[in-house]
Amino acid sequence: MSGHSVVPQAAVHFYCASKFAVTALTEGIRQELREAKTHIRATCISPGLVETEFAFRLHNNDPEKAAATYESIRCLKGEDIASAITYVLSAPPHVQIGDIQLKPTEQVS
Repeated sequence: MSGHSVVPQAAVHFYCASKFAVTALTEGIRQELREAKTHIRATCISPGLVETEFAFRLHNNDPEKAAATYESIRCLKGEDIASAITYVLSAPPHVQIGDIQLKPTEQVS
């Protein structure tokens, strides 16, 4: 989700910037493929909070702070992301799904 909004934490603004770049590059590639009439589709999958090592590294390898990041809401699982990818791949050939944003129902942004 960081490629679509800036998290109000000074420590992660560069992370958000890199995700905005991924979103822009994906759209640029999609347009290039369309202009070349390749019929190749490009999709940006933007997941919200997934329990990973990210919080551990964000909080300077502090396991308690990292665990607290994931305690407040039920995070997405790898299977949730895989379902979104399956949805994209199962779309008819004439359908372009440019972006999928998915996040836990309790996630604020």
